[in-house]
Amino acid sequence: MKSHSRFVIRFTLAMVALFAFGNMVPSAAGATFRWDTISLTFPGGVPTVNTGGSDYALAADLTTIQISGHGTFGGGLPPTGGGTWATSGPSAGPSGTASGTFSVIGFIRFTVAPGSLPPGFIDNIGDPANTRSGLAVLLIKYSDGSSGVLTVSCHQPVGSPSGIFEGITATKGFVAFHERVPPVPGVDANRTLFHVAP
Repeated sequence: MKSHSRFVIRFTLAMVALFAFGNMVPSAAGATFRWDTISLTFPGGVPTVNTGGSDYALAADLTTIQISGHGTFGGGLPPTGGGTWATSGPSAGPSGTASGTFSVIGFIRFTVAPGSLPPGFIDNIGDPANTRSGLAVLLIKYSDGSSGVLTVSCHQPVGSPSGIFEGITATKGFVAFHERVPPVPGVDANRTLFHVAP
């Protein structure tokens, strides 16, 4: 009887610990998130986040894809959003360039990661306290009839693990734009951000 009682007590304590620690892990369950390719400018020396930025990725033959857009996913709602695309290089078609719009047609997954913006940032998209780092994978449809996968990854400056990249990768038809172009200081491109939507 005593051994049974000890088992019950230990099991109960283990379950309490599991739920307590489990609630400390960032979760996407039940929340709606917004993703953006952001523009980061410094008016008056103040870092300012706006919509409308562009991100680039490279294919094996150095063909580039440029993606600009935003949208939402999660919270039990269908994904929304889209934006513009442009390709340039050998795999872009007979003329070497192509462009158009794209729409998000499906949501594959999103994993939240640690990270935040430094103090002093102005966020014109949402509340800076609601920004998140992480990795989102979306199904998209291009205006030329092709389809693909858009991966949006955000590495915020404070507290994000080093294995998270900043930017996008994409596929379009049979071409994989698998190498992201990293952001560099002084160039307003290749940055992303997630927000918990209101």
